[in-house]
Amino acid sequence: MEQFLQVGVISSTHGIRGEVKIFPTTDDPARFKTLKKVLLDTGRERLGLEIQSVKFFKQFVIVKFKGIDNINDIEMYKGKSLFIPREDAVALGKDEYYIADLIGMEVFTEAGRFGVLSDVMETGANEVYIVDSDEHGEVLIPAIRQCILDVDIKEKKMKIHLIEGLI
Repeated sequence: MEQFLQVGVISSTHGIRGEVKIFPTTDDPARFKTLKKVLLDTGRERLGLEIQSVKFFKQFVIVKFKGIDNINDIEMYKGKSLFIPREDAVALGKDEYYIADLIGMEVFTEAGRFGVLSDVMETGANEVYIVDSDEHGEVLIPAIRQCILDVDIKEKKMKIHLIEGLI
């Protein structure tokens, strides 16, 4: 299991006083209001940043970090990801999973190994799991009860049922 979970990506600066526009990668962007700290992945290290203020603009979260008061101090981090420790994450309900825990999971059918879950696509109705199948290439599996039979996060294994028309 991943120790840190991504909550957003810095898309651009906002103004000249060090604010940034963040594209949220969390289901609930309003959660930035309750976050105190995040970890900025610079590519070489993870810097701890304290959140000073949060605003919302369209699909973005505008964040001001303490101690960063100039556009030049933050501009170099455009495109970089923000993470939180798993213990600061929102508690999940039944049959809910962090995407980071699903990626790389081995996928099995009743017949045996099917492939590896490579990505999760979020659609309006339900998520779709993208599985790199050993035999069929890339296969899209809807994350619905009829298809997803079992998910074992600790073992990194998922059991699916292929309904007619999926492959």
